[in-house]
Amino acid sequence: MENFNIYNPVSLHFGKNILKNLAHNIKKYGNKILLVYGKGSVIKFGYHKIVTDILTEAGIEYIEYSGIKSNPIEKDVKKAIELGIKNKVELVLALGGGSVIDSAKTIAVCIPEKLDVWDVVKLKTVPKKALPIFAILTLAATGTEMNPYAVIQNQKTNEKLGFGYEIMYPKHSFLDPTFSFSVPKNYTAYGIVDIIAHAFENYFGYGNSSLADNFVATIVKETMHYAPLVLKEPFNYDYRANIMLQSTYALNGTTSIGKTGGDWGVHDIGHNLSLLYDMPHGASLSIAYPAWLKLMKNKIPKRIGNLSKLIYGTEDISDFIEKLEYFFQSINSPVYLEEASIIYDKKSEIVNLLKKNKASGYNYSFDEYEELTELMYRKV
Repeated sequence: MENFNIYNPVSLHFGKNILKNLAHNIKKYGNKILLVYGKGSVIKFGYHKIVTDILTEAGIEYIEYSGIKSNPIEKDVKKAIELGIKNKVELVLALGGGSVIDSAKTIAVCIPEKLDVWDVVKLKTVPKKALPIFAILTLAATGTEMNPYAVIQNQKTNEKLGFGYEIMYPKHSFLDPTFSFSVPKNYTAYGIVDIIAHAFENYFGYGNSSLADNFVATIVKETMHYAPLVLKEPFNYDYRANIMLQSTYALNGTTSIGKTGGDWGVHDIGHNLSLLYDMPHGASLSIAYPAWLKLMKNKIPKRIGNLSKLIYGTEDISDFIEKLEYFFQSINSPVYLEEASIIYDKKSEIVNLLKKNKASGYNYSFDEYEELTELMYRKV
């Protein structure tokens, strides 16, 4: 088992009507905020009005930045930073899913010292200050509401990178499962894939920690149990609540206790697919994970076999991969590139970007990009 330190300063508010505590907690940090959200669904379904009514009633001034896309881009974050600096905001409030919260984290660490976004993402500049970050979650997927990490992409450099600093932990995160009722079936499914992928990535961290491995297996099995239920009954509070909590625990540090923190090679593959085709993050992972497992099955058979035993009760790796593919397909998330309308003629384009960005894992390196891409295209 590796040495570890447990630290998570996020105050997590979970359940119905938890936004009644929003204004009180904001006022501890300031009275002028930057409200960041996406492309309109929060307005369409009334969440924006609920939040802004609370802010207005409490006398909290808010400046809005909208239009954050599902794969957040550097230029949007930069515009929001400029808006925040111009208006001298004191806090950043994210209303949305992982992309919005990741953007808010990045905005919050760049405003105080007027830092360049991409220098921060690339770790060329280390921010020393951050505005307080608040999050109101509307999509269960990334777990960003309870960790200090973010992922941003740059369309000019063709990179999508994850980064994190301790000062990027949200001060308060508000998780009302009713705010996820409006998430359509496809994005609910993609979020479910992301939860499982986060659990797997931490499982493949270096270090022997049976407790963490069992946390992973429980999260995955619970997620697989609730997946068909929530897709059939999207307005069922208990189903949405369980998926939301599993999402948070998959990436709040619980599953990496006694490990190095995860492999993340599959996320690296998925990020390159999202860069090329603007593919939903979860959809890229349901394609990349089975292919990665096939690539690695002869390299780390004991590690994969143990994961299979924890989840399915058998160490048969081929059977494990088949069952995982079947599960992803059962919730209508693609497992091959053709299912995402990416034709075989695009193979060299994918291989070249994987090479350019040196896609690999922290614990299990790979450079067999031709073979990997072939595995994402067809059953071998």
